[in-house]
Amino acid sequence: PELSGCRALVVDDDFNTCDSVSCMLQQIGMRAEWTLSGKEAVLRTRQAVMRRDHYSVYIIDWLLPDMNGIEVARRIRKECGGEVPIIVLTAYDWADIEDEALEAGVTAFCGKPLFLSELRDCLLSVLGADSAETETEDPQLFPVTAGRILLAEDNELNQEIAQAILEEAGFTVEIAENGQIALDMLKASQPGYYQLVLMDVQMPVMDGYQATQAIRSLEDPALQSIPILAMTANAFEEDKQNALKCGMNGHISKPINIERLLETLENVLRQ
Repeated sequence: PELSGCRALVVDDDFNTCDSVSCMLQQIGMRAEWTLSGKEAVLRTRQAVMRRDHYSVYIIDWLLPDMNGIEVARRIRKECGGEVPIIVLTAYDWADIEDEALEAGVTAFCGKPLFLSELRDCLLSVLGADSAETETEDPQLFPVTAGRILLAEDNELNQEIAQAILEEAGFTVEIAENGQIALDMLKASQPGYYQLVLMDVQMPVMDGYQATQAIRSLEDPALQSIPILAMTANAFEEDKQNALKCGMNGHISKPINIERLLETLENVLRQ
């Protein structure tokens, strides 16, 4: 609610990234704008300050052709001061640039490609909007508990771990040993029976990407639109891109981080 109607500026030399991130911000309720140029981002900031219609958040790609994201952040800080959150997007490990970026005024980092759940988490962290909740809530207590999750996973140990975490959080779990079984179980179910699918990527018979594409092609719009989260030991850009392209809603890395899993589930299920 704190962000509703606020301006955001996305800076990336890739049009598709600008478009997708702007759409995510609009879903959150923000007035999203974008530019392909770091220099133009600085000029827009200057105009916003002069008109007293400030940007509430900046999302800037690290590697821009005219000026890298850290330098853009440094110049924006000079124009607008130190309060506005600046998030740097990068497909690479940011450990080597973190100190320089923080010195330049960068508030946080997000990996590319960016999912809505990750963007929402990042915005909450930099704005402190979740502080009141986290002080009073046990992170193990998950507020969205009345639901059934379809877990598509071929490894028995991974099945047991994920099932234990989800049932502890209050979910009912049904397991499919591969993508084809998951697809068949979903097709045989009534809309709303499953709240979400946790989809392992590498499975025999039908992998997670193929199963997701098949689900997104179902005739029933309610089944077709069920949230699907990828689960994979790989967290490279290519893996996230593949998850996005086939229609998944987010990405969970293995080994599973309990708090991260529950936060991602909450964000997706509350959309």
